[in-house]
Amino acid sequence: MFRFANPDYLYLLIAIPILLAAFFLAMRLRKNALKRFGNLDTISVLMPEASTSRPWIKASILSLVVFSLIVAMARPQLGAKLKEVKRKGVELVIALDVSNSMLAQDIKPNRLECAKQAISRMVDKLSDDRIGLIVFAGDAYVQVPVTSDYVSAKMFLNTINPGIVPVQGTAIGKAIELGSNSFSSQSGKSRVMVIITDGENHEDDPVAVAKAAAEKGIVIHTIGVGSPQGAPIPVSPDGNSFLTNSDGKIVVSKLDENTLMGIAAATGGRYTLATNSNFGLNDVFSDIRKMDKKNFKSVAYSEYDDKFQYFLWFALILLITEYFILERKNRWQEKLEIFKARLK
Repeated sequence: MFRFANPDYLYLLIAIPILLAAFFLAMRLRKNALKRFGNLDTISVLMPEASTSRPWIKASILSLVVFSLIVAMARPQLGAKLKEVKRKGVELVIALDVSNSMLAQDIKPNRLECAKQAISRMVDKLSDDRIGLIVFAGDAYVQVPVTSDYVSAKMFLNTINPGIVPVQGTAIGKAIELGSNSFSSQSGKSRVMVIITDGENHEDDPVAVAKAAAEKGIVIHTIGVGSPQGAPIPVSPDGNSFLTNSDGKIVVSKLDENTLMGIAAATGGRYTLATNSNFGLNDVFSDIRKMDKKNFKSVAYSEYDDKFQYFLWFALILLITEYFILERKNRWQEKLEIFKARLK
């Protein structure tokens, strides 16, 4: 397994394009300054040793040096030893509604983005638990299988949008059924689902499916995203155009609290209405902490080997190479015929 021990240093990589842009600007200013003295073709005859390519070659090499040093500071590592790790926690499956109605903006910036931000904060609080992620609209799909890899879970969470599900609609029952089958055999009764949706179910009977899940020892918490009054569904990036029906009237997506309350009640879970100030996952997380924990076994890397040395050696070789490349042409290098660029 590959990782960076100090990944925050990678933010310094943004300095490389900035430095190259500054160098490009300096070269343009230099060229404009030469134009003041006359035609560049004439000036090139008076400056036979001048080169336009060598400064760019040196700048490119120095950029690679900076890149290598930054990566070295981030300390790239490779997993060297696997061992079995025992954790005590619960298995949590989050089912997130990604239907178009989740783009409504009665919660800012919209229902879906607010939900993703809240889930991300919740994942940060997990330690020994296992988490899975399901997305659903007209059908349900596993986005992240149940895992202890929180980094991957957050990475896939960031990619979620309504376009990843080909069938639109809201099939909460299918999400519950898929979630029920996603738990591992190790989890026993330490199983919990969190369904985040506006509750406008159009496809099935989610309360009946929830009762079947309760028989497997699964507790389902539901979070209603939106408002009972409803909000229009944007269909343009600027949010100024809205979805209309066949009569040309704007479609208003309303929160169906009764369905979500029924799902939670059928499994002994909690229903929470999400707001801009309190999404509700903190309350759900408190309930999860009170559940019986189960021992889980997993395989993880316990030791890592540093590989930053290779990047330091690469940077050193590049620096030596850059040192021997002169900005101007010279007779010795002309004989080697390494650089043949001419000023145009």
